[in-house]
Amino acid sequence: MTAPRTRAQLARAVARDIPPGSFVNLGIGQPTSVANYLPPDSGIVLHTENGMLNMGPEAIGDQVDRDLTNAGKAPVTELPGSSYFHHADSFAMMRGGHLDVAVLGAFQVSHAGDIANWHTGESDAIPAVGGAMELAVGAKQVFVMMSLFTRDGDQKLVPSCTYPLTGLGCVSRIYTELATFDLTRGRVRVVDTFGITREAIIERLGLPVDA
Repeated sequence: MTAPRTRAQLARAVARDIPPGSFVNLGIGQPTSVANYLPPDSGIVLHTENGMLNMGPEAIGDQVDRDLTNAGKAPVTELPGSSYFHHADSFAMMRGGHLDVAVLGAFQVSHAGDIANWHTGESDAIPAVGGAMELAVGAKQVFVMMSLFTRDGDQKLVPSCTYPLTGLGCVSRIYTELATFDLTRGRVRVVDTFGITREAIIERLGLPVDA
């Protein structure tokens, strides 16, 4: 049995599954690392909500330009043909259905593909929706990268979200350290597992036996 996946392995898996030539937005946090694993010849164009197309991998060392960051304020590189535009134009691209894939983090995802990723509902939590709603409903496909359980052991793939929702029925695939899931028409299918058996995942999450 293989071990649970590391964050780097998760990012590689997502990068591998993005169709060549896609226009893609990588959400703040863990999804931004996907940029470091995209094949140079993939033709994938990365979009950032702060106004850039054809973003490159993370900037390190002498590559760092404090004026060149992604939406999460992390330093990035630019690829040949990069372009820059107003924040409003960036959101128009997101809302207008011009993105093929959005990769987002999440607090919860429901079996129906609903996503909650901007607020836990706790009184002391800081809400941070950003462009998450636009990405969730505007992208043709939404991939989620997240841990399968919280630090307290609560599952994050749930029958119904209990946190405030970001988007309804929009998530098509979930990548976690223990398993990858496809979500179709309210059904969850276990694609593969890591460090745990398929049967154990199904039992622990309370999924239908044919998941």
